[in-house]
Amino acid sequence: MQTPEQTAPAAPAARTLAMPEFVAMLAVLFATVAFSIDAMLPALSEIADELSPQDPNRAQLVLMTFVAGMGIGTALAGPISDAIGRRRGILLGSTIYIIASAAAIFADNMTLLLVLRFVQGMGAAGPRIAGTALIRDLYSGREMAKITSFVMMIFILIPALAPALGELVMETAGSWRGVFLSFIAFGLIGACWVGFRQPETLPPERRVPLSIRRLYLSTKEILNNRQIMLCTLVLTLGFGQMFSLLSSSEQLFGETYGRHESFTRWFAFMALLSGIGTVANARFVMRYGMRRIARSAYGMQIVSASLGLLLVASGALHGDAAFYGFFIWAVSVFFMAGVTFGNLNALALQSVPHLAGIAASIVAALSSLGAVLIAIPVGLAYNGTPTPVMFAALICSGAAFTLMRWLRD
Repeated sequence: MQTPEQTAPAAPAARTLAMPEFVAMLAVLFATVAFSIDAMLPALSEIADELSPQDPNRAQLVLMTFVAGMGIGTALAGPISDAIGRRRGILLGSTIYIIASAAAIFADNMTLLLVLRFVQGMGAAGPRIAGTALIRDLYSGREMAKITSFVMMIFILIPALAPALGELVMETAGSWRGVFLSFIAFGLIGACWVGFRQPETLPPERRVPLSIRRLYLSTKEILNNRQIMLCTLVLTLGFGQMFSLLSSSEQLFGETYGRHESFTRWFAFMALLSGIGTVANARFVMRYGMRRIARSAYGMQIVSASLGLLLVASGALHGDAAFYGFFIWAVSVFFMAGVTFGNLNALALQSVPHLAGIAASIVAALSSLGAVLIAIPVGLAYNGTPTPVMFAALICSGAAFTLMRWLRD
């Protein structure tokens, strides 16, 4: 059984930021990852033409290497933030992110660009993981899930606008390289906000010094926690299907359905519609619980993906109708993310408040790297139809729905 010290949140004195500002700041920190992925989407075809004309599908790796770097970075960001504090952990990660973004502007081959995107992803893990641990310092259980949903409401606006902003920056700068200038600006905004406004939520007496023995014991405790491992596996399946759709989205909208010129507008509309999921979760999570809502979302996706595959295979829809059918399905994938990811993170972390940083790291690292292993082959299997991504969504959601039978709220 947990002791009171393990289950109680930090003292209220740590909550010095007003709630609206606290939520907005965290939304920016969380959105560093999504912005770094989504703002690159309009640039993929241009990157392929310049750096990989012989294999255009390879440009998708610009997204997945970032996610892989984030996966590795998250394994380090949590223990570091547990040892030096949340603010320093965020600022350290932001600095790495900004430096890698600046170097990527001058990349002259695909290999170098992928390496720098990997490093950029490692840096982005700092704000994301230390930010999650920061919330856990102050909140727990369904209250944490509710706060995370409020963060996601604002967070969804940033990736919704990211492709359009990336396209605007490309047109202004005359090249895809200009997008990395927006990453620098975004990283500076988050770092300055935390540096000047956010008090430290992890006092020195609660910090866990970095040591091989402590990391080993903490990691062993987390890996032996059935609830955390189940949540991590379900998150992996959720991220895997979402990243599969993201990596193929420009090709699907542009090549499959002929919406290349309007891709950024459709993507923004899709992201904003899917934001309904975070609003619904914030409203109902206290009433129905995290597990029930998340499992229902995966059940919905099983039905949605099955119907989508049936329509594509039968050829029942043509022209604009086929596109609108695909669009509705894509919205359902992002809706699913909005009502599952925050809940699953809260379910995973509620049992280990004394290890919030390293637990957030392990959950994010394993789920991100696992998602990459799912998304890369699905993205490379693009064949001019949405069949590969829809099939991946069906398999992943079916497995997630089944696994959630053994989670407890």
